[in-house]
Amino acid sequence: MDSFARANRFNWDNRAELHTTDEAHRYYPIDRVLAGGLSLTALEKREVGNRIAGKDVAHLQCHIGLDTISLKHLGAKSVTGLDFSPKALAAARRFAAQAGAEVSFVEASVYDAVAALDDYYDLVYVTWGTTIWLDDIFSWAKVVANLLRPGGKLYFLDGHPTMFQCGRKTDRPGLLLDWRTPPQAPLEWHDTHTYTGDERPLTHRLNFEWIHPLSDVINALIASDMTIDFLNEHPILGWKEFPYMVEAGEGLYALPDGMTKIPLSVSIGATKR
Repeated sequence: MDSFARANRFNWDNRAELHTTDEAHRYYPIDRVLAGGLSLTALEKREVGNRIAGKDVAHLQCHIGLDTISLKHLGAKSVTGLDFSPKALAAARRFAAQAGAEVSFVEASVYDAVAALDDYYDLVYVTWGTTIWLDDIFSWAKVVANLLRPGGKLYFLDGHPTMFQCGRKTDRPGLLLDWRTPPQAPLEWHDTHTYTGDERPLTHRLNFEWIHPLSDVINALIASDMTIDFLNEHPILGWKEFPYMVEAGEGLYALPDGMTKIPLSVSIGATKR
């Protein structure tokens, strides 16, 4: 694990500690998931929710496992969540036990997922805050393809690269960052607090991100023997990236009326050839 990934793991271990306490219940629908409900937003439900039943699913970068458990609640045959944060996975396993959900969790880097999971899947599920933490989108795409059976599907949903170029906490959306981040020169952040609104400060603040153009994501999947089924851009996002965003449905946010609109998120469906 290089220094960038190590710093990110410490940062996400710290976030996981905060995301699994009583304070986090105001942001994450923990109680609903433990009672048999879902943490997925209307966007995921619409695009992939009815394709889960009976499938073997790998959920990459699963964090505290709420979506992993939700996929099982949607009728998946099996679900395995993978994450590099041991503290996040400890919480995920605890939540799964409380929910009575038969799901598995594996600790590993995304890049090591093929060896760590040692299985093939009908669906690889990757959503909200994922590839921006990875320096090599082409290696990521190869991992996705190698986890899938022939005919298996990827469902990807995340922040749009244009939105990430706008930086953070700006008065209005505007391009401030380059469209492609070099692997060895990541964006460096020192977040004082996590994104849930928790007032407790982070103790491990250093973290690194990479912006990947849509062309790189698409070409990486094509180069990995994947056929693109759809690419949808959306004016909504699964977190409040900018302070002036407004609620646009449960767990979703949008730019307010009267403000120039940009794509905030993107979803991609792809099939293993």
